Amino acid sequence: MTKILNYLWRFWLLVLAFFLTIILGIPVYILSFTKKHYKYAYKFIRLWCFGMFYGMGFRYDLIKLSDQEMDKNKPYVFISNHTSIMDIMLVCILSPHHPICFVGKKELVKIPIFGTIYKRICVMVDRASARSRADVYRRCAEKMEEGNSIAIFPEGGVPDDTSVILDDFKDGAFILASKHSSPIAVHTFIGLKKMFPFDNSQGYPGRVKVYFNGVIDPTSTSKDSKSEAFEEIKKTLIKYSI
Repeated sequence: MTKILNYLWRFWLLVLAFFLTIILGIPVYILSFTKKHYKYAYKFIRLWCFGMFYGMGFRYDLIKLSDQEMDKNKPYVFISNHTSIMDIMLVCILSPHHPICFVGKKELVKIPIFGTIYKRICVMVDRASARSRADVYRRCAEKMEEGNSIAIFPEGGVPDDTSVILDDFKDGAFILASKHSSPIAVHTFIGLKKMFPFDNSQGYPGRVKVYFNGVIDPTSTSKDSKSEAFEEIKKTLIKYSI
């Protein structure tokens, strides 16, 4: 019975995504044609994220592990651990003052309706193409020069082995931050690994714990900042996971 309810819950996700994309996707698509209007498109993107996250029965508690304050007028590179598609919604919900562009998989363009909007507001990467991966830096730099922030999940994807606490970080987010002197905002998400895993037969609504680990100085070398971010997130996961 539990599995049947989970499949119905996942089906509700598709229904919710369809209607929210139709309603909110049109203004996002129109506003995305002009770079200076992306900050307005982002408001509709956040509404979509709120609708998806709360509509699936999730809530979150934000716990600050750092007293650092983020500058509303400065672009950031946002990073966190990655265990669920709901991570994407959370990053936007947590960032009202920093219009975010995601680095996302090119394969998602194939999704009807959603894919049309997705390719206009995200920096897409074909992970099988070295040229595409290399070009991500240039396209992200352009987005940041326009005043936007970038969100990257440095694990590069969700590991198949669910026993992995935190997978090795890729260099991309840290090279980008180092090259463009952009501070790195670090969050740790706890709970979604069990609440909304990629296994459609599992999961449940609930409250997610979000820990703000602070901001890493962009003057750090990419290697140092990667190591610092990895250790900070892993330490938080070990300490606060149930």
